[in-house]
Amino acid sequence: MSIHVLIAEDEQLARDELSYLLENEQDVVLCPSSKNGDELIQHYQDYAPDVLFLDIHMPGMNGIEVAETIRKANPLKQPLIVFTTAYDHYAVQAFELQATDYLLKPFDQERFSETMQRVRRALHNPKSEPKQKLDKLVISTDEKMVVLNPLDIGYVERIDRTLKIYTLKNDVVKTKMTLKELEEKLESYPFYRPHRSYLVNLDAIEEITPWFNGAYNIIIRDTNRSTIPVSRTAAKAFFEVLQSI
Repeated sequence: MSIHVLIAEDEQLARDELSYLLENEQDVVLCPSSKNGDELIQHYQDYAPDVLFLDIHMPGMNGIEVAETIRKANPLKQPLIVFTTAYDHYAVQAFELQATDYLLKPFDQERFSETMQRVRRALHNPKSEPKQKLDKLVISTDEKMVVLNPLDIGYVERIDRTLKIYTLKNDVVKTKMTLKELEEKLESYPFYRPHRSYLVNLDAIEEITPWFNGAYNIIIRDTNRSTIPVSRTAAKAFFEVLQSI
């Protein structure tokens, strides 16, 4: 199966380099490249590519605006989007637009190959059947057994040897269970560890905001709008998980 790819990049050198990499992929068919957002919209309508490689900083419509326009124009047929940029602070917007990948310039052959593997998986691999989910989660505390619906959990915090499980109503259940044990019990639900001391319900995320030095904060949609840190080292893997669900 051929993969039709369209590039939007205003810098000639960057456009040529990306074209060269893509031309060496045996299953890729390159559509005419675009130098700006308006030109890309026209080319997209003419060629209906499977994948868009979008530079974010372009004259006129930037890559984010182009992606939003295309997403709204035809909700039933959505191309895969790979953003290319020299700036990492657009990662949150890329996640919101369900980008397949986010390539930080300058990138090398190895990083580009990872992107193409991700593109092929998204195009060719059917989604696996979801695991059977637990209806209830039983938590042992010092005094009693507490029954929770996993969907009601906002996040979990480890403090020394105690876990504090916070519901979306900000009720707190304390247990001596380890974070790893709880994570295993919740493996069929979208929980993720963005930090060694936290486990977060991805469905309970309201916002993701940049912090400093490449780190981020997760805002949980509980009554307190709790804040969970995402370290700089964990940020890349965290956004990859978000894009895959």
